[in-house]
Amino acid sequence: MSEENIKADDSFCASCGVAEVDDIKLKECNDCDLVRYCSDACQKEHNSQHQQECKKRAAELHDEILFKQPESSYLGDCPICCLPLSLDSKKYVKYSCCSKLVCKGCTTANMMRQLDEGSPNGCPFCRQLYAKSDEELKERRKKRFEANDPFALREAGRKHFFDGGYKRAFEYLAKAADLGDAQSQYFLSHMYRGGLGVEKDVKMELYYLEEAAIGGDPTARHKLGCNEGENGRLNRAVKHWIIAANLGYDESLERLKEFYKSGYVRKEDFASALRGHQAAVDATKS
Repeated sequence: MSEENIKADDSFCASCGVAEVDDIKLKECNDCDLVRYCSDACQKEHNSQHQQECKKRAAELHDEILFKQPESSYLGDCPICCLPLSLDSKKYVKYSCCSKLVCKGCTTANMMRQLDEGSPNGCPFCRQLYAKSDEELKERRKKRFEANDPFALREAGRKHFFDGGYKRAFEYLAKAADLGDAQSQYFLSHMYRGGLGVEKDVKMELYYLEEAAIGGDPTARHKLGCNEGENGRLNRAVKHWIIAANLGYDESLERLKEFYKSGYVRKEDFASALRGHQAAVDATKS
């Protein structure tokens, strides 16, 4: 049975041609969605015929995920006003008690409420009072660690990283990254690039950089664009920068402006990126 026929009807094993019936279940190729097999033996036997097309389709599937515009940045929305958080870290506050990021507008409103009511200072989201001592703060963080909170794990990893404890930082960040934390994934790409606490590994650097970009980290996305540009893959570079600009990332917009002036970015693409960037910035205003 030819591969063209198999594409038309994937209810048959791509190797032996057996049909999927009640007692025979077919499984997809491990890397693509083009063919299915009735057994590992059939998949192994068909590998030489399918390998080239499989690699091509796997790359296409990977790019579909990589170049999909995230709905928001990895920061998400303020849990109180539900507006997107700004990429400017000066415009939100981190609260270790509940691992929430709260925009400055809601933080200020909460402070004003507490002053008016004469109530003690506490978190604007969970309302827990601020820790009165370092020991109390450590105990709260310990509880967040035990709950496998990605925020708490990342913050611990960052502290060890900036203190020079790279191996310990890697342990915390790797755990947070496995839980889907985009910022931890970006940190890991940096560590693999520089061999900080781990052996240098270009493949792992790229893997975590792409995972962070997919998770909505515009810094990682911008860096991917720069890497593609340095390697002469300008179309892919522009795609990355457009996605980052649509998340409100200023550096990517500036890079697009440079490439537009040089004729590497179409007028309509640059105009769309300008509108997307402005919309992302405006959406964060509370």
